[in-house]
Amino acid sequence: MTAPNHYENFPVGSIILPRKLRRPIHAIYAFARTADDIADEGNTTIAQRQQQLNKLKTELDCIAQGRQPETELMQQLYERAIAPYQIPLQPFYDLLSAFHQDTEKTRYQNFGELVDYARRSANPVGRLMLHLYGEHHPQSIAQSDGICTALQLINFWQDIAIDWQKNRIYLPQDDMQKFNVSETDIAANKITPQLRKLIAYECNKARKMLHAGAPLGKTLKGRLGFELRMIILGGDRILQKMAENHYDVFLQRPTLDKRDWIKLIKRAFLKK
Repeated sequence: MTAPNHYENFPVGSIILPRKLRRPIHAIYAFARTADDIADEGNTTIAQRQQQLNKLKTELDCIAQGRQPETELMQQLYERAIAPYQIPLQPFYDLLSAFHQDTEKTRYQNFGELVDYARRSANPVGRLMLHLYGEHHPQSIAQSDGICTALQLINFWQDIAIDWQKNRIYLPQDDMQKFNVSETDIAANKITPQLRKLIAYECNKARKMLHAGAPLGKTLKGRLGFELRMIILGGDRILQKMAENHYDVFLQRPTLDKRDWIKLIKRAFLKK
């Protein structure tokens, strides 16, 4: 998963996960990946993108009404994940809602709007994983939401330059005003002292959310807990790299390399 997208911080369906969960997870990921690509990739118009997303929603409606979906994508989602694990449909509707929003909303007034977006774009993924694992405790769900929201925010901050090319700014408008940062500063593709402080400020909020949810990595036992610890450590490492680069996301987009993953695996194992 090398393309910049909402799921690159979720190595779902890896060989670390229990074998029995790989098929449903792959089906869920295929749905999310397809919907995300509809919203983000290609040269189709906004109306065409929304039409394609609405077709997926219609297929979900078929499942909700007890009818057979038409496309292979949705048939596999139903047969491999939804039906055998009795997965609620709301997380899938939430994902489509977020992707639909991506086709038309390019600015966010405040942090609350970003959190609401993450509630639908990222949190459903964590909730679906918990459901498959059989974990339904409210605290676990809340911690999962915090982790997923943090990862979504981290993805935004590492992709500021890339998102600008799509005419999207996820930095809250009120925070930009607070730190005296303008869209012209972002368009210049060069870090400024004000923008550096703003990104550091936003990263600090994401870090606090990530760490608040981190205990879930120990609550969940076995392979899923191990993978979640890796995900949490990976998000934290991205934040560290941003700090090490003095938050200059224009000069170099922070990513995890092979050496990072080796260290993360060791740390995830020791933190069990």
